[in-house]
Amino acid sequence: MPKSKRNRSVTLSKTKKKPGLERKGKVVTEIKDAIERHSSAYVFTYNNMRNQKLKDLRDQLKSSSRIFLAGKKVMQIALGRSPADEAKTGLHKLSKVIHPLPLL
Repeated sequence: MPKSKRNRSVTLSKTKKKPGLERKGKVVTEIKDAIERHSSAYVFTYNNMRNQKLKDLRDQLKSSSRIFLAGKKVMQIALGRSPADEAKTGLHKLSKVIHPLPLL
């Protein structure tokens, strides 16, 4: 059967896609602002996002800190990959430890 005669799926949603570069830039600026406000940063990985212990940790830290979920490259850009472009002194070392999908 010719390709043009096949059934095609038609999306009925009216939502527009968010531009990825703009959204990632916003995350980078939010991370840089959080670096200025807070005195320490922690990087850790997780296996299950719906883990009860992780939810408890997020509830405990909600009032005094900020947790970011972002991709590896976005986090590295926000923290700085080299001493020349780091947000604060020594953060380029932290960006080397980041693995895919960290919590910060």
